[in-house]
Amino acid sequence: MSQSTTAYVGLDVHKDSIDIALAETPRESEVRHLGAVGGGVEPVSKALRRLVSRGQRLHIVYEAGPCGFVLQRHFAALGWHCDVVAPSSIPRPPGERVKTDRRDALKLARLARVGELTPVRVPDTADEAVRDLARAREDAVREQRNARHRLKALLLRNGIAYAGRSAWTNAHLRWLAQVKLAHPAQQIAFQEYLHAITEAGARIARHEQALRDALPGWTLAPLVHALQALRGVQLIAAITLVAEIQDFHRFANPRQLMAYLGLVPCEHSSGTRRRQGAITKAGNAPARRMLVEIAHLYRYPARVSPVIARRQAELPTAVTDIAWAAQLRLCARFRRLAARRLPHNKIVVAIARELCGFIWAIALTVAPTLPH
Repeated sequence: MSQSTTAYVGLDVHKDSIDIALAETPRESEVRHLGAVGGGVEPVSKALRRLVSRGQRLHIVYEAGPCGFVLQRHFAALGWHCDVVAPSSIPRPPGERVKTDRRDALKLARLARVGELTPVRVPDTADEAVRDLARAREDAVREQRNARHRLKALLLRNGIAYAGRSAWTNAHLRWLAQVKLAHPAQQIAFQEYLHAITEAGARIARHEQALRDALPGWTLAPLVHALQALRGVQLIAAITLVAEIQDFHRFANPRQLMAYLGLVPCEHSSGTRRRQGAITKAGNAPARRMLVEIAHLYRYPARVSPVIARRQAELPTAVTDIAWAAQLRLCARFRRLAARRLPHNKIVVAIARELCGFIWAIALTVAPTLPH
């Protein structure tokens, strides 16, 4: 067999099994199912070495999933080309109603051979480690929020209401320490909820300290510092955004970044009719949620506060100029949209979408000095 022959291998990857399909050139040749092997790198590597021994170059594809990028990194270390594709980007006929591991592997091999698959970016291990830590912090925040909701629901069912202005302040926590329910069983439930909130808060603090400790040795640290020039983007928010997006060079323009974060409206247009709906919510959810939280702060007038000034002190003028332009535009746009009496959530999402453009501009201002 010629050395120039490429074998397109589709893998349907699970924890305990991997189905293997092969599509050889030319395109008219049949796509074959080679069988299933056990999960892990060694069984599948052993099966694919037989193809390499026949003089074929491998082009391997599999879907991104819970097994992560271990296989891709292993194949790359062996010198084999491997792409990981997002399941949402794989073409699926509307009439397809049968899904099996065998069919999925055959489809991946066939689509890879005709060039219909778009690979996702595979982060290096250091970037993925920071991202995992940032997501662990987000999980702790979610657990704390859920525990707070459960505790407040328990108190509401028992007719106990807090008379203060804001919940979860020091005054509110002192009030909670004095709450006593009528029945011992209810008091135990109350104390367990309160303990869950306290423990989640301590876990959040540990995660945030770990992120601060990891930042100096991270290659993307300069970008984290640069993004803090923007209003509302403090250290944890900047680390989260950079850890989730990482390489801004893959976006040719801000609109691509907005689409990647799912902040563009869905559309169903035909002929002269154009119909747009809610945002797609496709792509990276943690970064999208962080941007929406940040966007709330642009309801205030544009101003460089002492806190922002301290964050900008060591940054290049080009970065601070972009951050100030962002404040001028987004604060004014927030006021204009509010004057039109649009729903508050819709305004915030619109501001978050435009904020993507300024983040992209800052990233490309700093990124030439960073690996990508």
